Amino acid sequence: MLRSLKPLDPLEIQILDAQGCVLVEDVTVATPLPPFDNSSMDGYAVRAADVEGASEEHPAVLTVVGDVAAGSGELPEVGPGQCVRIMTGAPVPPGAEAVVPVEWTDGGTGSGPVTTMPAYSGAPEGATGEVRVFRAAESGAHIRLLGSDVRPGQLALEKGTVLGPAQIGLLAAVGRSRVLVRPRPRVVVISTGSELVQPGEEIGPGRIADSNSFTLTAAARDAGAEAYRVGAVPDDAARLTDTIEDQLVRADLLVTSGGVSVGAYDVVKEVFEQLGSVRFRKLAMQPGKPQGFGRIGPDGTPLCALPGNPVSAYVSFELFVRPAIRRLMGLEPAHRPVVSAKLTDGIGRSPAGRRQFLRGRYDERTGEISPVGRSGSHLVAALARANALIVVPEDTTSVEAGAQVDVVLLT
Repeated sequence: MLRSLKPLDPLEIQILDAQGCVLVEDVTVATPLPPFDNSSMDGYAVRAADVEGASEEHPAVLTVVGDVAAGSGELPEVGPGQCVRIMTGAPVPPGAEAVVPVEWTDGGTGSGPVTTMPAYSGAPEGATGEVRVFRAAESGAHIRLLGSDVRPGQLALEKGTVLGPAQIGLLAAVGRSRVLVRPRPRVVVISTGSELVQPGEEIGPGRIADSNSFTLTAAARDAGAEAYRVGAVPDDAARLTDTIEDQLVRADLLVTSGGVSVGAYDVVKEVFEQLGSVRFRKLAMQPGKPQGFGRIGPDGTPLCALPGNPVSAYVSFELFVRPAIRRLMGLEPAHRPVVSAKLTDGIGRSPAGRRQFLRGRYDERTGEISPVGRSGSHLVAALARANALIVVPEDTTSVEAGAQVDVVLLT
């Protein structure tokens, strides 16, 4: 499957639209960040020599010669015995060497230390007069220096980075409005079966709620895809054909569940034979023995045909579809991480010749894995409590408690 897929072609898009996408270019810094020396505190910009040795018993008394707010352009100069009231993020005025937080001063009140400064709109006189400083500040104190985060020419983000909120914020901070990425794959999820009804609808005799389309759509989104849930299509070849043909226009990958076994009403194989080339296999695994993969439609859109039992569908997604999505995104490694863990409870029976994937609860702190529920491929509640899959090899029919087993981490 992975050999037959290649990463999607890159696109240059707006940075907010690039969330979850993979960067395909190195982003270097054109301008320094921060672009100027600025204050990291609300307080007073001072000369270090003027506050040397300051204490509550012997405060330094300075003349306030102005205000500097964030975004200020014209800056007053700080001379000997002078200071400027300054706000967080505001540029450091010429002559100033340090910033003393307002909590180290009387805020111009003539009393003891204060906890805040009055708003300029309500007390503009706070930008004049005198202020007493009760603590010394070394040169550079509470100042964010120009380029202290990144400097021009430095690498901000490297090729292959998945863009999250922090990375998008960095792109904006260094002046990038657009970026070259591999787009998130568009995955269309379709569940099949005349027995399926939508959640909230009345479940009549012989009917069950369609959980697969919700599970697989959520799993595709969790894997990084832009996923579309179509819902359940009955076991009718014409209906299924029409649905698939309608959805191919917006699909980089199509995922179906159900209809891949050997039943008389399994119409999926029939339809896929008409729409393209899909190969079906019986794999030596449990759950998820029947699987299908191929390409359909005029553009050869890749298709993963999964079994219909809920646990089988989800396990199959983790083992086959999630790696395919990561391959389309250009991400490596494609597979979930595998660790070794100590089994808390024995596994009494595992089918010979088939690799079994049992649901389990992995404790990272202790390095132990506990089986959750039984092995039935319909046990959705047990699946919801699991955060890992316990791997029992094909040649192993039972596993004793305390043994080390491979574990596929799902979170």
